Amino acid sequence: MDTEIERLRRENRALEAELSWLREKNTSHLRQPERGQRTSAADADLLFTAAEKTRMPQIVTDPNLPDNPIVFANRAFQDLCGYTAEELIGRNCRFLQGPDTDPADVARIRDAIAARRDVVVEILNYRRDGTTFRNELYVSPVFTSEGTLRYFFASQLDVTRFRTEEGMLAESEARYRTLFNALDAGFCVIELRFDADGRAIDYRFIEANPAFARQTGLNDVVGRWVSELVPDLEQVWLDTYGAVAMSGEAVRFENGAVALGRWFEVQALRIGEPVQHRVALLFNDVTDRRRAEGILRDTARERTTERDLVWRASRDLLVICGFDGVYRAVNPAWTEMLGWPESSLVGTDFSQHVHPDDRPAAAAAFEGLRTGVVLDNLDVRMKMAGGGYRWISWNAIPQDDHFYAAGRDVTERRTLEEQLRQSQKLEAVGQLTGGVAHDFNNLLTVIRSSTDLLKRPDLPEERRQRYIGAISDTVTRAAKLTGQLLAFARRQALTPEVFDVGQSVASVADMVGTLTGARIRVVTEVSPSRNREGRDIPYLINADPSQFDTALVNMAINARDAMGGEGRLDIGVRGASAIPSVRAHPRIPGDFVAVSVRDTGTGIAEEDLDRIFEPFFTTKGVGQGTGLGLSQVFGFAKQSGGEVVVESEPGQGTIFTLYLPREVGRTVAEDAEEEPEPLADGHGTRVLVVEDNEEVGAFATQALRELGYDTAWALNAEEALAILAKPPGFDVVFSDVVMPGMNGIDMAREIRHRHFGLPVVLASGYSHVLAEQGTHGFPFLRKPYSVEDLSRSLRRAVNRAAGRWARG
Repeated sequence: MDTEIERLRRENRALEAELSWLREKNTSHLRQPERGQRTSAADADLLFTAAEKTRMPQIVTDPNLPDNPIVFANRAFQDLCGYTAEELIGRNCRFLQGPDTDPADVARIRDAIAARRDVVVEILNYRRDGTTFRNELYVSPVFTSEGTLRYFFASQLDVTRFRTEEGMLAESEARYRTLFNALDAGFCVIELRFDADGRAIDYRFIEANPAFARQTGLNDVVGRWVSELVPDLEQVWLDTYGAVAMSGEAVRFENGAVALGRWFEVQALRIGEPVQHRVALLFNDVTDRRRAEGILRDTARERTTERDLVWRASRDLLVICGFDGVYRAVNPAWTEMLGWPESSLVGTDFSQHVHPDDRPAAAAAFEGLRTGVVLDNLDVRMKMAGGGYRWISWNAIPQDDHFYAAGRDVTERRTLEEQLRQSQKLEAVGQLTGGVAHDFNNLLTVIRSSTDLLKRPDLPEERRQRYIGAISDTVTRAAKLTGQLLAFARRQALTPEVFDVGQSVASVADMVGTLTGARIRVVTEVSPSRNREGRDIPYLINADPSQFDTALVNMAINARDAMGGEGRLDIGVRGASAIPSVRAHPRIPGDFVAVSVRDTGTGIAEEDLDRIFEPFFTTKGVGQGTGLGLSQVFGFAKQSGGEVVVESEPGQGTIFTLYLPREVGRTVAEDAEEEPEPLADGHGTRVLVVEDNEEVGAFATQALRELGYDTAWALNAEEALAILAKPPGFDVVFSDVVMPGMNGIDMAREIRHRHFGLPVVLASGYSHVLAEQGTHGFPFLRKPYSVEDLSRSLRRAVNRAAGRWARG
């Protein structure tokens, strides 16, 4: 429970961090001049013009007029509140504030205006239609060159979404707390204490739910040590929990506590940071069931009155069942728990009452019982007479031609486990989306600022070119970020080919040396590989060579940062007969190529080893990395049928090893003949553009016309095929892949069938069809593309088609 609450608090802090970033971006243009400087009236007019053009909601008030009225409201602010400029001008902005607005916030604004200083507050505003929104208000004074207060600029930030998410988190925490308090099972969090030899000697209770006292008979345990509450507790309990706290491996077991006179079924798992030595326990008092099981064993020898009493009084499901799966006897708890009367069960097959998805596990358990294996804690869903299922945990003992089984209802425990799993999924999604938003907002800020500055009519040509270059470079970085995300998600459209890993490593080594700097010595070693005749054979793999190079560079940059710019970096290539077991995956035998990158850096902390491949996880400072480099390595390895393994010891350096399937009996792909660079001009080439996005389609057709192409535009594949069926025809088709109805690849196949020889060039930013099946031999242009790249791809496709016709 502590861990779940702490996670919710971390999510709140993450929201606050995103808000802080937005605040910084939205108020940077409103900062006061340096000490001793003033803003002139002309500068204020320039700010008016900029405010009108920006999409950020802004208003300007005049403190020199009575009641500080609004004298300017840009279009973005009008869209935010729903009022027109005529309805806003001349009124104090108080009329937008509802009765729920904190008077203290209003007072802060009034005091700041009186003191002529900046202020930031969050207030509740009402739109014209009566709906509300949470508004972060940034108020900043503007002075004339003589130091006279001229205006107040107020920039608005709608934070409704953030506050809504905070409310959802609070609601989630409340639901979790309700479930925590309502559980019949005992639940607690304990903190272990160890002696100098690393053996657990005591533990104290951090938290316990109300059911804890019912299950154990112990009251008021929070904050107290078990040695105080149960002085004679057996050491085996301490040893078991101590092993969980140290290893992180969850356990599930049953054991008796003699000091308490009870038997418990316990599930224990480590929570929090390893150094906290905290373990969460979910448990049930199974004393009655253990007694019932003992009586069930005695049933094989004699039927006693005591057995009959327990048989009828037990709240657990008890059953005698043959190895053929047919019920021979059931106790009354079946009726109480599942609604089945004894007469409807005896003589029927056990599998009839098991959920279809759980029948394979039940069948395997039957096989084990037939061979004399005792069954412990098999969870299956059992059908209820009135419909639905409940989770039952079964224990069984074989005897002669039948077995005795006892089942406990664990539905609530399974519900809690599912809640925990869903919470972890939400946390991972939140981390990914937050990281994407942060990085893309950084890139969009550069583009937005550059475009705003390009609109100034008096901008010198040198600065204009600089801003245009900044936009182009930022788009390239955004495309690279998208590619890394797709690689991590294993959705990148790879272009695999057979190539020599040793040669690729050698060619990338010089670039790695440039990236790492002169104080890091880069050493590459390709271990000899020989066939039975003793001849050297290359290390061939079938993968995307550009993605391989990117993965190698990402590992090298990670190593450089770990060494602080000074040390030794070893890049090695060798053969491997298996991928070692890693991340719960078993050892995979086979023929692999292992590419290792070893550094002499600080190493990786043990608690970070399981997280280094998560998207946006980084231990570097702000602005020193996106946290996607190793994610790209992981995604490339998985999508290429391989694996990446990391070995590290703090202070001793780190080794990343990339395992990729080796190609045997293949040859390196030959480089295609270099073609002369096509001219950018279209020279009247007829192009049919197929694009369902109107903005992209209009841009592509207009850009191609300006380059001399003769273009037509279809919004979907069906329309394109209809246009192609009519004269005069086209020289090339340029199509998006993702479209409603028939996708671009299916359309290209149909064109190949109907109009043999007509080239088709495909384009996409992402498509699951491309990721799973490839481009099927059609030329492919990744979005975002430049006009030059588009023209070059079209001319190359047209020239190749002409060459095929010329060859007959």
